[in-house]
Amino acid sequence: MVAGAGGETVLEALADGVSGADLTTLLLEVCRRRAERLSPAHVMRGYRTDRFVAAATADFAALRRAEDAMLGALPAGFDRSVLAPVLPLGAHTAVAGVDPRNVIATVRGTEVAADPTNGLALEAAARRGRLLAQAPRSAEPVRLAASQRVTRAQVFSGPASFAHFQLLGVVTAGRDTGSHSFERQHLAEHLTFAAEALATLGLPRVTIAITCLDESGQQVLAAVRDVLADSPGTEVTEAPERESGRAYHRGLCFKVFAARAGEEPLEVADGGFVDWTATLLGNRKERMLISGYGLDRLAIVSEGQ
Repeated sequence: MVAGAGGETVLEALADGVSGADLTTLLLEVCRRRAERLSPAHVMRGYRTDRFVAAATADFAALRRAEDAMLGALPAGFDRSVLAPVLPLGAHTAVAGVDPRNVIATVRGTEVAADPTNGLALEAAARRGRLLAQAPRSAEPVRLAASQRVTRAQVFSGPASFAHFQLLGVVTAGRDTGSHSFERQHLAEHLTFAAEALATLGLPRVTIAITCLDESGQQVLAAVRDVLADSPGTEVTEAPERESGRAYHRGLCFKVFAARAGEEPLEVADGGFVDWTATLLGNRKERMLISGYGLDRLAIVSEGQ
């Protein structure tokens, strides 16, 4: 990888033997020198060939319509946040366990946002921390949502897969008060939001596929299954075969699929319980539920409605 520049010795020295400030200074100087050697033709070539910088393929009006509909359907009590486009270096890895090679790091010790729920988790932890400082047993929930353009380094396949895309992140953070009350209440709220918001986009077929990861997940699912029983066009199924997300979800996770009449369903959302605020605050009683909605996909599947 760096054989021509000193090999593993240099790599180890840069990773472990240089302070963060000195490394930033070094990398900024490297980027400055490289940028000054590039001509406009080089820049244009990069724009044509680099998948990270290409313009989005989603129709602008359809994307705005999907974003407005989803944000407008948020339940009362959710604060709409405006997140920074970057997070502290390691935010996706240290908390969510994401492979750092799947995140775009910057030379200034930050990384490009890959999912708004990661930024919302940091903000929720900060707010929950202030509540706990005032009342150590506070169970007051923090409800946050944000729409954010994100970028992921891994290569996705399929016609509705992109290097960068708009995601609506929805998170609820609070405290365990016994009998899975946090999980039951807020899972019902998130799933009801999913069904009602997608209905506003004219999507009559919604499937929520739930994966229970342990006995607690089974208990929570049993308690909230009836909540969506009367939602027209919404089907709740179990998906024990799911593999993705098991590494960082706790208890229960879900995917949401939507389609217009007569068309194949498309995965448009993903969510579940995580231990992120518990980890960030060093408090095992903290609980968090996250949901993420692919607005580019929703723009595609709902276009023309």
